[in-house]
Amino acid sequence: MTKIAVIGAGAWGTALAMVGARSGCAVGLWAHEPETVASIRDRRQNMLFLPGFDVNNRIFATNSVKEAVADAELVLLATPAQHIGRASAVLASLDEQPPVIICAKGIERESGRLMTEVVGETLPRHPIAVLSGPTFAAEVAQGLPTAVTVGCRVRGLAQKIVGLLGAPRFRIYRSSDPTGVEIGGAVKNVIAIACGIIIGAGLGENARAAAITRGLAETIRLAVAKGGKAPTLSGLSGIGDIMLTCNSFQSRNMSLGAELGKGRALEEILTERKTVAEGVWTAPAVVALAERLSVEMPICEAVNRLLHHGMSAEEVIESLIARRFREE
Repeated sequence: MTKIAVIGAGAWGTALAMVGARSGCAVGLWAHEPETVASIRDRRQNMLFLPGFDVNNRIFATNSVKEAVADAELVLLATPAQHIGRASAVLASLDEQPPVIICAKGIERESGRLMTEVVGETLPRHPIAVLSGPTFAAEVAQGLPTAVTVGCRVRGLAQKIVGLLGAPRFRIYRSSDPTGVEIGGAVKNVIAIACGIIIGAGLGENARAAAITRGLAETIRLAVAKGGKAPTLSGLSGIGDIMLTCNSFQSRNMSLGAELGKGRALEEILTERKTVAEGVWTAPAVVALAERLSVEMPICEAVNRLLHHGMSAEEVIESLIARRFREE
């Protein structure tokens, strides 16, 4: 039986482990929390992050990365984006060097590096791919139809990923543009916060549609400036992901934005949550990267000012409404 490893047993990591198990793989699932390992082993459910879904017996939960990765043909990195560097550093200490699939969506806040750059510098001998697209973990765990993109410059690796994880209800499309794929997945979280602010402030669906459309334009500009391809963003990792995340309160980022739009403080909202809204930490990294590449991203800049520079939701909205008229 082919084995894969999943590093990170949050909702998304657990759902991906279920995908692998359904496809016939043995899965080593690494969890940071001992209680998560105990919950999966004893109750066959991840009660902390994905309650209500049975965990297949092919999935072995452990607190040891070495144990999870032993004999694995693929490693899926599904920790929060800001922890990818630490996770890949642990992998670097192991003798085994299986290909790595980055399943986190974000940009490293401290360095402004994409996840492929973080992992590539730490694990230079490991082939790397990026998995992204419109996905809610609960629906993937439930086995509802889902389509994603795997961005990889090594065609053989992309085909291997499709062969091991692809299924009728988990369709994987290949892309040779990992840069475009991961920028789409990262920036959409910031745009989703903006859309949540709009809904929370009661500004209506017209305004949300405008934010989605102009937010996609910002995402494309950044991707192209970073070396990605514009057509990539018209696919699952671009339009698909931004439409899902910006139109549902299942999205952690949009729901957080909605609370901000109602006037609540960020610290108060985060204190109530045990899950990560990646856009909070990606926003300053996106803005810094855009500045370095001379890319205009007014929506992302406005969201960052609200999150990290003390601007109110009302001030953010007014700053965007007051922008000069221009060609689309």
